[in-house]
Amino acid sequence: MQVYYDRDADVSLIKKKKVAVVGYGSQGHAHALNLRDSGVKDVVVALRQGSASINKAKAEKLKVMTSAEAAKWADVVMVLSPDEGQAALYNDHIRDNLKKGAALAFAHGLSIHFRLIEPRGDLDIFMVAPKGPGHTVRSEYQKGNGVPMLLAVAQDATGNAHDIGLAYASAIGGGRAGIIGTTFREECETDLFGEQSVLCGGLTSLIQSGYETLIEAGYAPEMAYFECVHEVKLIVDLIYEGGIANMRYSISNTAEYGDYASGPRIIDEGVKTRMKEILDDIQSGRFVSQWMSECAAGQPSFKAMRRRAAEHQIEEVGEKLRAMMPWIAENALVDKSKN
Repeated sequence: MQVYYDRDADVSLIKKKKVAVVGYGSQGHAHALNLRDSGVKDVVVALRQGSASINKAKAEKLKVMTSAEAAKWADVVMVLSPDEGQAALYNDHIRDNLKKGAALAFAHGLSIHFRLIEPRGDLDIFMVAPKGPGHTVRSEYQKGNGVPMLLAVAQDATGNAHDIGLAYASAIGGGRAGIIGTTFREECETDLFGEQSVLCGGLTSLIQSGYETLIEAGYAPEMAYFECVHEVKLIVDLIYEGGIANMRYSISNTAEYGDYASGPRIIDEGVKTRMKEILDDIQSGRFVSQWMSECAAGQPSFKAMRRRAAEHQIEEVGEKLRAMMPWIAENALVDKSKN
């Protein structure tokens, strides 16, 4: 595994470029502001007309253009809009406006790896994928730190794609922590698998099932929330800090014994078999095809699932209990008023 740091990057390469950041959400605001604060003088944010994010970007004194305008102007276009709209965005507004030899960049490999976007042959195509949400990319940068990032090149038309991508990653803070070389395929497939089987799908389903089991057994919703939701952070923070062994060192012997004795009864070989099925759906393209079809239809199933999840009792109970702990809001990672 190749790891790069600031000393390996020539940041002047990106400072000389006109850089357009498409989107101003979690990642978009972090990339644009970190680039600006690293001395990249020509940074614009590309947004559709009427976007609610226009005023947020302008409040930071960032110039705003449409995607078509930005593509004509820029040397590097970083696409940070939602995956499901990237192909239409590229085909309708970016492809025919990009300069010959320009760079088209992404923070996730999905559109390129699964060929939702077929880039022009004269373009550099690279990926800089921070291993953390945009809010953390920004806050760590402001502290003088950074988060690790992944770097991949899918197409090197100019011979400089890798060096420009490395300079970009360094300018948004990646070189302070480490920039890891990878491929679009590896990043995309492992990212989707992690989200679906562990980080999002697996974890939330486990939490909700535990909560419902206690409620159905007659325990108070508040007790179920504390034990199956609230305290997840205590355990995850210990793992985040020093791995699973660090967590087991820090908990009681009773909890550790229960971990060994009962964990495999929940997460058994059947779960691993189903995880392999999920990975196969990702690798084969079935998941992406299903998701793109869902989006083309207006996302009816997705929106229904989101609505049902929001109506679950766990959300109501959690809101009430979090109000008793004001420090949670004071240390919030997400500020919807800014990004």
